[in-house]
This record gives sequence, C-alpha cells and structure tokens, in this order.
Amino acid sequence: MKIQILFSLFILSFFSLSLCAQDSQIDSLKIVIEQSPPDTSKVNTMLALSGKLCRTNPLEAISIASDARDLAGQIEYQKGQAFALKSIGMAYYFQGDYTNVLVFWQQSMEKFEMIGDKLGVANMLNNLGAVYFNGGDDNKAVGYYIQSLRVSEQIGDTLRIATALVNIGAVYYNKEATHSRALEYYKRALPLSEALGDNDAIGTTAVNMGEIYFERDDTDSALMYFEQSLEAYRKSETGNVQYTLNNIGKVYAKKGDKDQAIKYQKEALRIATERKAKLEIAQALIGMAETYLIFGDIQSSIKYFKQAEPIAEEINVSAELSKIYGGLAYNYETVSDFKKAFEYHTAYERIKETLYNAEMDKRITAATLSYDIEKKQGQIDLITKEKELHELTIQKQKFTRNALIVGIVLVLVIAFITFRNYLNKVKINKILDKQKAQIENLLLNILPAKVAEELQLKGKATPRDYESVTVLFTDFKGFTKIAEGLTPNDLVAELNTFFQAFDSIVDKYQLEKIKTIGDAYMCAGGIPTETDDHFFKTVEVGLEMQNFMMNENEKRKQQGLIPWELRVGIHTGPVVAGVVGKKKYAYDIWGNTVNIASRMESNGEAGKVNISDATFQLIKERFKCHHRGKISAKNVGEIDMYFIEHEIIN
Repeated sequence: MKIQILFSLFILSFFSLSLCAQDSQIDSLKIVIEQSPPDTSKVNTMLALSGKLCRTNPLEAISIASDARDLAGQIEYQKGQAFALKSIGMAYYFQGDYTNVLVFWQQSMEKFEMIGDKLGVANMLNNLGAVYFNGGDDNKAVGYYIQSLRVSEQIGDTLRIATALVNIGAVYYNKEATHSRALEYYKRALPLSEALGDNDAIGTTAVNMGEIYFERDDTDSALMYFEQSLEAYRKSETGNVQYTLNNIGKVYAKKGDKDQAIKYQKEALRIATERKAKLEIAQALIGMAETYLIFGDIQSSIKYFKQAEPIAEEINVSAELSKIYGGLAYNYETVSDFKKAFEYHTAYERIKETLYNAEMDKRITAATLSYDIEKKQGQIDLITKEKELHELTIQKQKFTRNALIVGIVLVLVIAFITFRNYLNKVKINKILDKQKAQIENLLLNILPAKVAEELQLKGKATPRDYESVTVLFTDFKGFTKIAEGLTPNDLVAELNTFFQAFDSIVDKYQLEKIKTIGDAYMCAGGIPTETDDHFFKTVEVGLEMQNFMMNENEKRKQQGLIPWELRVGIHTGPVVAGVVGKKKYAYDIWGNTVNIASRMESNGEAGKVNISDATFQLIKERFKCHHRGKISAKNVGEIDMYFIEHEIIN
C-alpha cells in the first residue's frame, strides 16, 4: 500500500500540477485578461489564471481554459490550444472526473503530436498512464508509460525518462510475479534521479527497490537501498523519512538484531508523531509490535498492536488493520486468552473481506473506465454532428434570403438545393433510425427485456422484492496462476470462450445473467419474471456448465495445456433486484442470498456443484445429493452444504 502512495506523490511532482498553485495575483490576472487584445499573450494569461484556480475552483478553471481554447483556435495558436485542453483536463482531475480527464488529455496529446511538440507528447502520455494506474487498469497504464519513455528517450529529456521508468516499475510492483521486471526499471531510474539531484525521486525509487529485496530475504541488499533512501529523504523537505526508518527496523529484526530494529522503529515513531502523520504512526507501532513478536516478547507485542489499533481505525486503513487484528489474534491465542483471540480473529476475517471488496471495486473501475471514455467520446461526436447540422441550417437560411433577392432566375437552383436537402434529411433519418435500433438492442443486451421496457416508458426502473430466487456463482480455481502463464490477449480469449458458452446455457434455461467480475460469473433464476421451477433450472445450468468445462479440459489435456477448474455454488432465497448507476445502467441483485451463494461457490470443489440446504430442500426429489457438512455464514449461522451427484431417473 505504501509503495503506491509514494509512487502517487512522485507522479504528481512530475505532471505539472504546480499549474494549480494559488496566490494573490488572481485578481491582477483577471484585469490583464479584460484589458488584453485577442493574441497569444492573452491566451497564456488565461491559462495561467485557469491553472491557479483549478484546485480551488475547478468549474471556473474549466470555463476560463475553454475560453482560452476557443480564442487560441480563432487566432490559430495551436500550442495554446494544446495547453488549454491540458488545463481543462487538470481541472477535471481535481474533481475526480477521470472520464473527462482522459478525453481532454487525449485531445491535448493529439494536438501536441500535430504540431510536433514531443516534450508535450511525452508529458501527456505519462499523465494518461497515471490516470489509468489510479483507475486500476495496469495494462493501459504501462502501455502509456512505455510510449512516454520512448518519446522522452528520443528527445533526451532525463526528467521524463526517469519519471516513466519509475512509473513502469510501480505498475510491475503491483504483482509479486513481476517484481523482477519492476526491479529492472527501478535500477534504470535510480542513476537518472541521482543525476537530476531529485531527492524525492531517489528516496522513492530506493525504498521501492529495498522492499523487493526484503521480500526476497536479501537483507543486505534491502538494507543498502533503505539506507540510500533514508539519506535522500533526510535532504528533502517532504521526504517520508519515517517510512524508510520503519523498513530498516524490519531488516534488522529479520537479521536477528532486536536492539537495532527497535531503535530505528522508535525513531520512525518519533518523527511520525512530530509530523502528526497518523498513517506512519500506526505503521511504526505495527513495526515495533511485529519485531517484539519475532523475538517472543508477546506482552510488548500486544502493547504496541493495541496502541496502533485506535489510530488505524480512526483513519480506516484496511491493510494496517489486517496486520493489527491478525497479530493480536495470534498473540492472545499464544497466551491462552481464547476469548480475545476469537474476537480479533473475527475482526481479521471481516477486514480481509473489506480488502477483497476493495480489490473487486478496483477491477470493476478498471473494466468500466474504458467504456465511460468511449461513451463520452460518442457524446462529443454527437455534439459535433448537431453543430454541423445547425450550421447547415443557417447556411440554408442565408441562401434562401439571397435567392429571393436574385428572383425567379434562381428558382430552379433553389428547387435543386431543396431536393438535395430532402435527400440528405432522408439519409439522416435512416441513420438516426438505425442508431435508435442499435441503442435499443444495446439496452436489451444490458438489461432484462421487462426492465428495459419499463426504463424506456417511465425513465426509471422500480426496484422489486422477490421472495424466492436461485442465485448461481462460478469461479475458476487457481485463476491467478493460470493468468500469469498467458498473454493478456490469450487470457481474454479463453475467458470469452467460457463465458459465451455459459451465456448460451443460461439462455437455454431462461435464467438471467447478472454480471461477470474478473473470472467470476453470476446468474439467477426466478427474476425478473417469477417462475415455479427456477431452482431446478439453476441446478441444471450448474451441471451443464461443469459438463462443458469437463469436455473443454479433455481437449486441453490432449493439447498439453493446463485445465481450467470450475467451482459452482447455488443458494435459494429472497433478494432485491433493480437498476443501478447514473452514467451506466446495470441490473443487479442484493441481499444475504447473494452472499450465501458466493460462500457456496468459494467453499465448493472444482468440477462439483455445491448447493445450500435451502436449495436442497427444493430439489431433493429430483436430484441425488451428497451431504458434505456445515459452513458458518454471517448473520445466518451454520448452513448445510450438498454436492449434486446426478438427476434421479424415474
């Protein structure tokens, strides 16, 4: 977690967010703008004013930068247009509107490319990569960073070369499997940062490298880079000294030197306390607690974990809370205080679920960000078409007025133009009808027909309670390991093959597909149209999915490929269903039934269909089942689980 925070600060120091510094010259700039003639100087002054307002008043900053863009277009000042588009995107960045940020920064980059400004191109490529990184789309982020690196190397810009190298390293650091590649880029960035004399960049790069070596148990290399980071951060006004000190303490703890470990971690705590940096205070306390735990001092370990607990809960940092709850659960179990051990183990499981949900949110954000960009670009194209049609109408009116002055001689010309316009309108109407049909088909592809019809008629879809719905979840066992062995294209192609087959099976039994999240697939029976046999159909869907995967895996084994092992979980109960989203509609379901179905899947076995007792009671007369025991579910208690063996033939 901390690596990403350091990385984000490093990014911000490079993408010209200094544009947004606030000072007392705003009123003076406004006066200069009012008194200036429409020239390049006025455009630059407007951009300076927009830059000073983008953090404190982003809406006004967008308005001023838009006026600067229009003026730059009128006087054919293309570089001014490029910077105006960048400024508009910057203001949207501080509003957290990443969709508009990407749209305007993409336009800015294209403008820089058109005028041959490679420095501007390199800067915008890096900025675009940073937005995708923050949005969770690592593949697109690293693509933009690599492009920025290439352009920066072409023009020999050391600053942006170092920026791109560190950013690429940060993306590869996200996954343990690609730590070696991250290290390669950090090693290239470090000497460049040293040549620039940028202590923040040196400190950040060195601490990242140290953490990779620490995870590899190479304590000597880790200590060397942590000490280099500490030296650089001590020279910087904003350097995160306390974070590096805590890491040095961890190295000494791993080396078996308790006194040195505690010494550095206490120094980290002292500096963090002076700076009132609550996150770093919590991390230093956790570091000391873990050190005492390593050396068997359970009471001291409990003491420092307990000191860190209220601070971490106040600032709600899930990763740190996970360490605290897990450490306290272990310590209390060690001293036989099983009541407290159970309480903290429960808290630990709860925070793990929070971390899992946060990761799912990140995946969803990454999956939808590109869709939002395409949607926004479509809106821009539509506005452009409407503007063109409006201008065509104005031209027609002018021509008609002039034709009346010329007289009857031009009647035939007017008739010809009228006829041509009629043909154009017919053509446009056909295009609009086609687009309308495409939109309706897209809506039906996203939402159930019944819900889509209500949404079109009323402009909204009313949420509904369903007393009995059967929910099915699937997930691939060992997905992460399989994914690491495939290229992105091959991974998506294989998942697409499986999910298309699942879609066909779901349609065959008239179930409703809800969504896919990563390698997980979710569908439900009995919604939006209630039926009496949804539990039978859902079980049949699960069995057909497993049968399909069994056949696919036989083919894969013959080709020497790793099989994909599918888990299926099913539960029946009440849900709430409805349409959510403001920018993008999505039909979804909620309730404890969904959570229990997910638990059935996660506690199932590959190749099997695992069902709850509620589903079993409904289908037991038709399907032979095997009881496999109980599982504890939050807010419900213990639930019996069954494997479906086969359909009973009468």
